[in-house]
Amino acid sequence: MTDTTTNQDIPPTLEVVKQDDEQQCVKLSGSWNLRSLVTAPALNRTIGLYAAKNMSWDMRSVEVLDSAGALILWKAWGKRLPVAVQMRPEHLRLFERWQVQIIPKSEPAKYNLSLVIKYLRQVLANFRGQLLQLVTLLGQLVLDSGYLLLHPGEIPWSEISISIYESGVRALGITALVGFLIGIVLSYLSALQLKIFGAEIYIIDILGLSIIRELGPLLAAILVAGRSGSAMTAQIGIMRVTEELDALSAMGISHSLRLIFPKVMALTMVLPLLSVWTSTMALIGGMFSAQTTLDISYQQFFLKLPDAVPLVNLLIGLGKSAVFGLMIALIACHFGFRIKPNTESLGNETTNSVVAAITVVIMVDAVFAILFMNVGMP
Repeated sequence: MTDTTTNQDIPPTLEVVKQDDEQQCVKLSGSWNLRSLVTAPALNRTIGLYAAKNMSWDMRSVEVLDSAGALILWKAWGKRLPVAVQMRPEHLRLFERWQVQIIPKSEPAKYNLSLVIKYLRQVLANFRGQLLQLVTLLGQLVLDSGYLLLHPGEIPWSEISISIYESGVRALGITALVGFLIGIVLSYLSALQLKIFGAEIYIIDILGLSIIRELGPLLAAILVAGRSGSAMTAQIGIMRVTEELDALSAMGISHSLRLIFPKVMALTMVLPLLSVWTSTMALIGGMFSAQTTLDISYQQFFLKLPDAVPLVNLLIGLGKSAVFGLMIALIACHFGFRIKPNTESLGNETTNSVVAAITVVIMVDAVFAILFMNVGMP
């Protein structure tokens, strides 16, 4: 019978022996690798006890030593080699690697005001640069409009028509659904409060003013900014990635005349119509909820609505919707041309476009609310 035991199968052992000078020495033998040490968990405690006594160590009988075994010994020795230790040269190299390695201590982060000021300067410089680019884009749009007034035959009717269909016609469904649901919610919540004071009839005033003047245009603009604005930015970005913009420049075709102008004109014309559509669906939803909760008939709602909401409120809503459309299209094109020819930039700038467009829409709406505070109130 042949012995099939290999060096790696020899279990690790630890014993204390006396040397010739009557000094005690810890002698290690066997296989000090991960597989063997798993079966001998008591060795960890034993090594720690002898390491604390500053005894000499003899490891020349160790057949196998891997990184796991060396790490256990290294920690037991206090992360340093004992003064008196004997081992094979190949085993010593495992410990020398840790002995020369210096682990830097992590220092707590210090508050540095200059870094904060530098960051704020970068943010302001970036904002100023983008604002200048947006104003430049608006100026180029004015120049293109003047050029097309003198040369009406070069107006890009096909591009404008496509943009109207993509941004307006295809958005009718989602704007109608959101408007109808918002009308129901607003009417239901208002009815709960009006019942307390016995002023159920004033729900027509609340719905008419809030929807026609504020909620209708604002909801339509936010939906268009998230839907059509992102699509415009991504479209220009894809043209940048596929080098179509370079091809247009090589053929002498103006980017602003063929890409920016049609989108701006389409959204400026479409958004007022979408706001009327959204407001109408919201009023229908509110009328339905008012009839259900307050027993106000549809006929009474229609007859009371013109008296509760002066016509100037509709004009204010249409005016701000046109400004919303202009700003959304300009911002979408601005961020579209900032996209670099890679997919990461495409995703980042599209997200920035939607966020910036919605933020600007809310800011413009606040400006309109302040300017026309006392206009159109019954």
